Amino acid sequence: MSSPASRSSLSRHSALGTVSGLLPYLWPRGDLRGRLLVVAAVLLLVAAKVATVYVPLVYSRAVDVLSKHDPSHVLAVPVGLIVAYGLLRIASGGFGELRDAVFAPVKQRVIRQVAMQTFQHLHALSLRFHLDRQTGGVTRAIERGTIAIELILRLGVFNIVPTLLETLMVTAIIWHIFDWRFALATLVTVVVYVGFTIGFTGWRIGIRRRMNDIDSEASGKALDSLLNYETVKYFGNEGHEVRRYDEAQARYERAAVRTQVSLNMLNLGQAAIIAVAMAVVMLMAAREVADGKLTVGKFVLINTYLMQLYQPLNFLGFVYSSLRQGVVDLEQMFNLLGRSQDVSDRPGAVALPGRLEEAPAAALRFEDVRFGYREDREILHGVSFSVPPGGRVAIVGPTGAGKSTISRLLFRFYDIDGGHVLIDGRDVRDYRQASLRAAIGVVPQDTVLFNDTIRYNIAYGRIGASQDEIEHAARLAQVHDFVQRLPDGYDTRVGERGLKLSGGEKQRVAIARTILKNPRLLILDEATSALDTHTEQDIQAALRTVAADRTTLVIAHRLSTIIDADEILVLDDGRIAERGTHRGLLERDGVYARMWAAQAEEERSGEERTDQESVHAHA
Repeated sequence: MSSPASRSSLSRHSALGTVSGLLPYLWPRGDLRGRLLVVAAVLLLVAAKVATVYVPLVYSRAVDVLSKHDPSHVLAVPVGLIVAYGLLRIASGGFGELRDAVFAPVKQRVIRQVAMQTFQHLHALSLRFHLDRQTGGVTRAIERGTIAIELILRLGVFNIVPTLLETLMVTAIIWHIFDWRFALATLVTVVVYVGFTIGFTGWRIGIRRRMNDIDSEASGKALDSLLNYETVKYFGNEGHEVRRYDEAQARYERAAVRTQVSLNMLNLGQAAIIAVAMAVVMLMAAREVADGKLTVGKFVLINTYLMQLYQPLNFLGFVYSSLRQGVVDLEQMFNLLGRSQDVSDRPGAVALPGRLEEAPAAALRFEDVRFGYREDREILHGVSFSVPPGGRVAIVGPTGAGKSTISRLLFRFYDIDGGHVLIDGRDVRDYRQASLRAAIGVVPQDTVLFNDTIRYNIAYGRIGASQDEIEHAARLAQVHDFVQRLPDGYDTRVGERGLKLSGGEKQRVAIARTILKNPRLLILDEATSALDTHTEQDIQAALRTVAADRTTLVIAHRLSTIIDADEILVLDDGRIAERGTHRGLLERDGVYARMWAAQAEEERSGEERTDQESVHAHA
């Protein structure tokens, strides 16, 4: 077990590593304007602190002049000193505001770049990562991370750094004007204060981490519950969902109370250190005044310096506490950014022509493909098949046989454990992922649409498509007339996940955007299995349109939809049990024939129930 000291050392190393991760963004390579802004902000910071430390000197001089009884100097000299005092205060505040204004573009650029890179990296991670993580927790980590960057840059760069600079300047001035005892007392106070703050805040940081974990958990549960709104209603589990959310919030409440109490203890300790230090230094200065070694102005000077120095130090407690909290939030964001990609492009990966106008239909081949989502559980056991250019091959089988896994491997959401997946004679791992996915279109069983307009969802197949191209794709998908009847037409919003549209309407939108994409290879992943028979027949006509002249891989549940396939593969337990045409497989009287007979019986039973219901309705 590691000692507390070693754990503290690791924590400091982690914090420094996290904060240092921002440095390349603050000093961007090749961005002269950004670097000049950083330099200007630093110069203004120094100018503001120089003006700040001169304010007490001028103030002290004015007090000494006013304490004299020579009338010839009282009127003229203090007026000049008081004017200088006012100008220095204006300069101190003005330089500070200019510094913030100059640095603002740098700060906002850093926030935007880190957030953009994290979001881009999340899209580059494999499907395995996204299936293992809660979406709400990931989005909250990005949100807290961007806030933390702003906090670290605002408080760290322009509070801690200026305070440390002012401490050094004030200590040097006190040593020069007074003696080493006053300088030592001031420096020791700062060191004790900072040490106490860092140590105490380091103890509190564990509570903050716990709060973040609970907050992410609560956000994830709330998002998951709201996304599955209909399921919650179907089973009447609103109370269960509320209890789950409240349990997470109750744990957050306890952690938040501990955080607040520990903060109060921190503030009390800081106030005690400052009060004791000021009392000691003021007693030392008062004795020097009584002995005639210091003037009243010097007594005021040491008091003003201490008050001026301890005021930001008092704020330093809050700043450091906030920075530590910000580091935890930023650490989570950088952990996402540092997550390695399970699937990445090889060096020298080539582009695969994506659209039909760029190249003819693609050739597809699986050679002895082995794959498992976990090392101890293989899903596909040596699957081999081929689809010639423009061919149509269907894959059928029971649930869990590995049918949808084949489409995921084709899109390269995962890398296979053995064998080869080839398109146009080359392994898919030799192609750039972006070009590979541009060459493949898919119409899935469960179409999920963006909470935007119908126009946006169709145009998602090819960003930048014109309205005429969108409408042409919609006509081919047999959805244009439906859209035209809507009050807002193509500007109709489809709702969260497209819930405002029926299943058939969503499928037609999915077909339209696939037509607009115009891929060389098409995957129909049980595209009509969730639809009624009448809607399925209409959708099948649209699917035949989109499949024309393309290589098509059909993953089917209803066997009646694939009887015209060039070849049918019967997948069972990750292996191809049978293959052939519809007629040939029926004549073989094997697995496929039994599946066909079972579905035919199921359809006859459904028709009989429908007829009986019709008779009762007319009786």
